[in-house]
Amino acid sequence: MNPAPPTGRVLVVDDDPTVAEVVARYLVRDGHEVRCVADGLEALRSAEAHPPDLVVLDLMLPGMDGLEVCRRLRESSAVPIVMLTALGAETDRLVGLETGADDYVTKPFSPRELALRVRSVLRRARGSLAPAPPARPLRDGDLLVDVQAHEATVGGEPLALTAREFDLLVFLLRHPRQAFTRDELLDRVWGWSFGDSSTVTVHVRRLREKIERDPAAPRRLVTVWGVGYRYEPADGGEEA
Repeated sequence: MNPAPPTGRVLVVDDDPTVAEVVARYLVRDGHEVRCVADGLEALRSAEAHPPDLVVLDLMLPGMDGLEVCRRLRESSAVPIVMLTALGAETDRLVGLETGADDYVTKPFSPRELALRVRSVLRRARGSLAPAPPARPLRDGDLLVDVQAHEATVGGEPLALTAREFDLLVFLLRHPRQAFTRDELLDRVWGWSFGDSSTVTVHVRRLREKIERDPAAPRRLVTVWGVGYRYEPADGGEEA
């Protein structure tokens, strides 16, 4: 028997009432509790008063745009964010991922596709797609990752990782010295059989900024030219 799809509290931020209504209807049909707001400031107030499990965030909002909302949410929360962007606006998608979005869907989109993306991001955020966690946390030098607690530290200092960043780090730690293409990582970590591989590039860059002493000269998350990326353990990589 397949496990029931993950459900949760979803905050939908879109100033188009028709889009918001259709998205909310599909998400409610999937079992989620949905709250809709139409602007960035109200989104921040709602997220503080009623912390969501996931945010569906339109990039183009009146007043405060979606990127600024994403930045402000990331200052205090690792809540998963699925961003809605205009078709063909690749720069906006990349900036959204740089800002901290976990996923994106381009407009016009299928509401069912968005509902499936929400389900996937929620499942990964809760660790239910990950392999059975090891009995002990993963350690590499001063990097410690507790898969069961969904926490990571470097030198004892906690890392503020998004759900995708955490999944990517765990996957690479479990496959030390193995080179993966961007498409392979998109499939193995994101669960996408197709998609924009620049998503992987952005997440690798963000992860380097958090785990490397010098992100410009990475020692752990290294580039394999012509292939993709490889995790190079500092001390062999082991369970703590």
